[in-house]
Amino acid sequence: MHTLHISLYTLGFLIALALVFDFMNGFHDAANAIATVVSTGVLKPQNAVAMAAAFNFIAILVFQLKVATTVGKGTIDPQVVDHYVIFGALVGAIVWNLVTWYYGIPSSSSHALIGGLVGAAVAKAGTGSLISSGLLKIIAFIVLSPLLGFVFGSIMMVLVSWFFVRSTPRRVDKWFRRAQLVSASMYSLGHGGNDAQKTMGIIWMLLIASGYVGEHDGLPLWVIISCYTAISLGTLFGGWRIVKTMGQRITKLRPVGGFCAETGGAITLFMATWLGIPVSTTHTITGAIVGVGSARKTSAVRWGVAGNIVWAWIFTIPASAFVAAIAWWIGTKVL
Repeated sequence: MHTLHISLYTLGFLIALALVFDFMNGFHDAANAIATVVSTGVLKPQNAVAMAAAFNFIAILVFQLKVATTVGKGTIDPQVVDHYVIFGALVGAIVWNLVTWYYGIPSSSSHALIGGLVGAAVAKAGTGSLISSGLLKIIAFIVLSPLLGFVFGSIMMVLVSWFFVRSTPRRVDKWFRRAQLVSASMYSLGHGGNDAQKTMGIIWMLLIASGYVGEHDGLPLWVIISCYTAISLGTLFGGWRIVKTMGQRITKLRPVGGFCAETGGAITLFMATWLGIPVSTTHTITGAIVGVGSARKTSAVRWGVAGNIVWAWIFTIPASAFVAAIAWWIGTKVL
């Protein structure tokens, strides 16, 4: 294993940049966790955000670090990793996040980060530097996570409709207003568990490459705490621009629909995190919302809006990879 000789200043700068990405990930994805509770009127936006941020952090007690291991050791060859590659990857991901946030497009911070890693590694060492087994798993879940969200969301909707067939709409509404607090919390827990670990994986890569942590050592506790803190703070300052798209433009949601979408999304995130697969929380909840809408009737989903979101997903990895390759080249000149 090669060891980089980089200054503590450079190392500190890159860790800070990784935490900025983590903060933005929470900022960007806050909408996913709270759009359904806000758009159904169950919670005021500021209360929903505070709850989502709290559960983002509580995930530290629930999930093992399998996703961090996949990102840190399973996407690109550790021999290729240096401070230029990490710089390129983070800049690629941050720039794409800013672009999609500005235009209110719910794209994936996770895939922006994976795209960034791929772009910077290929710019440095060609396609041989990629670990295909890890990347194929991630790419498969680009399709599978919204599909699973869709399936679980629509199954939940059908089951709930069947169970409450004799109840009045008013009673169902009252009951699911409370239930939605639980489903939104579970979704935020899954979001924190999966997404904070992606940044941990990046910092882990950097610490191993620079020799501050041995290849077989565990992840230092300060990294775990700072990553969970950064994503929770990002959620707290939430991305309001995306709330509207997620909560109202894809399909109109009532509390029962919000509950089914969040539960379907949470089941998918828990499964992926348990398997150690970094998935997109954005894709997952979008799939679940579409599943809930289409379980009522196909025309309840605004397929044009959903279609535009899918295009943003397809472009995320190549676009962030392209920016990362340029950032890698700039990094070699300035860092």
